[in-house]
Amino acid sequence: MEITAMPAFIIRICLLVLVTFTGPVLRAQREKLSDEDLEFVEKNFPAAQKTSTGIRYVIQVEGKGDCPQPGDIVALIYAGRFLNGTLFDQHIDREHPFQFRVGRNQVIEGWDQFMQQMKKGERCVVIIPAELAYGMRGSPPRIPRDTTLVFLIELLDIKRK
Repeated sequence: MEITAMPAFIIRICLLVLVTFTGPVLRAQREKLSDEDLEFVEKNFPAAQKTSTGIRYVIQVEGKGDCPQPGDIVALIYAGRFLNGTLFDQHIDREHPFQFRVGRNQVIEGWDQFMQQMKKGERCVVIIPAELAYGMRGSPPRIPRDTTLVFLIELLDIKRK
């Protein structure tokens, strides 16, 4: 009886050690924001929803109709800021909106992903983790490496492929 009880005890100890030391690592794999950025986002955007890939968003104005599909051309206006509020880019001319083809790597990965869940007329605050933006390289000199980006995006039109 002692011989069979010993392996169960060792298994329990191993599981305890595994859970204790890998918990933070597993959390880091699911959460794409740094601890500091996550704290800021949770404090300043408490209503933000989260996609399965780690993009957070707040819908300010609901849109209508279908969402863009890969290959569709979207027309939008936007303002891009760092978490500290500093504006790094914007395209806000409704007469000549920014356009790109969804799912064709013409923009950062976070935009390609998020556009596919927006609807025409929708305006959202979109918080994109560095990994889905410019990552470890950044986009010098405007965007430092490992920078979470915050966009105010309004989807004006969708042109089907």
